[in-house]
Amino acid sequence: MNPTRTYATGLLTALLAWGCTSSTPVNKRDNFAYLYGKGGSQLALDARVHHTAPERSRVYYKLSTRDLLYKSDGTGGPFHARVRISYESYNAYGSKVLLDSASTMIDDEAADPSEDKELIGSMDLRRKEQRSFILKVMAHDLNRDQSSTVFIRVEKGSAGLRQYFMPVDTAKGLPLFTDHFDGRTVRVRCEICAGQELSGAHYATNTALPVPVFSSSYANAPPTPAAAADSTFRVQVDADGLFTMDLSKPGVYHVKPDSSATAGFSLFSVNDAFPYVSDAQDMLKPMRYITSNQEYERISKAPNMRHAIERFWIDAAGDRERAREAIRIYFSRVENANRHFTSEVEGWRTDRGLVHIIFGTPNSIFKNDDSETWIFGEENNLMSLTFNFKKRKGPFSDNDLVLDRDPMLKGAWYRNVESWRNGRVYQN
Repeated sequence: MNPTRTYATGLLTALLAWGCTSSTPVNKRDNFAYLYGKGGSQLALDARVHHTAPERSRVYYKLSTRDLLYKSDGTGGPFHARVRISYESYNAYGSKVLLDSASTMIDDEAADPSEDKELIGSMDLRRKEQRSFILKVMAHDLNRDQSSTVFIRVEKGSAGLRQYFMPVDTAKGLPLFTDHFDGRTVRVRCEICAGQELSGAHYATNTALPVPVFSSSYANAPPTPAAAADSTFRVQVDADGLFTMDLSKPGVYHVKPDSSATAGFSLFSVNDAFPYVSDAQDMLKPMRYITSNQEYERISKAPNMRHAIERFWIDAAGDRERAREAIRIYFSRVENANRHFTSEVEGWRTDRGLVHIIFGTPNSIFKNDDSETWIFGEENNLMSLTFNFKKRKGPFSDNDLVLDRDPMLKGAWYRNVESWRNGRVYQN
């Protein structure tokens, strides 16, 4: 099949984890650190699954032409990018049993290879067995010999209801690869909802921050998502399975076909810069992890907040050059956390975001359907740091993992925080 070629937009954020590698088999004890930036390349792949009926699904993918290598035949004629898109399905992370696979080739022609556009396409996803499984989607730039991989959990039953919904652009009906938007009106497709009236609710934004990785008071009672809706509404789906949502109020918008159930689909209204750090307010909030109460209060009330933030980093680092490097790395981690760990809150506010910002990208990440283990250092080395995250099931997101806090991590936490406060970039 031929993908659609469109101009790139400014903000399309993938909540799916993406990474790059030459070979990424799903086998026992596979190291998934590349998904969050360890050893990755510059080929960004977005993907999402959409169920059009209980027995029919499609996997959509998106690439940016700026990441691809276009070659001519040497005669000055048109340039071509050649990409193989493929998928493999397994019954679980770590499984060696291949359930299904398929692939397609993209041959994209361009007169100007520097033109920045999106390549969006789709493939039929065969679902012979009505059960949940892990889908591994891969893109391979054949001209550059560079690959990228996305993993998606394809759910069945009520857990998979959200995959019947897909945001689409208003112009051409093409899929959007994020559920987070900047307060605009969003169009959504849900074929099985055609002609129905959906019940909806709005939940206020959760502004709570995760506590340090060693806090025992948090271990047994992590903060839950917004407990009660602050307003309700109804949405009419047209005969083609399309409806629109006004996301002008920040927070979570949750719609569902069955008003008595909790399963449904959520859209998130966030600031217009997300996932990027664009202004002083965006910079200040994640700095709460490394500032004292007094420092944070002083910066927040400063007449020129950006200048106060810069002064904090310069005082910490000792000179402007080191401060600039510390700022670059710290807020790059904030943005990376937003790309990979966002759930019903921004990624930097989550437990994984907290660990990623303070400690960096782990040497090893091991995954299964319900948990992740991050290891900084060598596996089975007593000097290494290990963080265990468990999935917290909820109606809004399937990307919410909670850290098993450990008092033994207290020393490592304070060492890393102190390193940041001294302007030293700390990567275990």
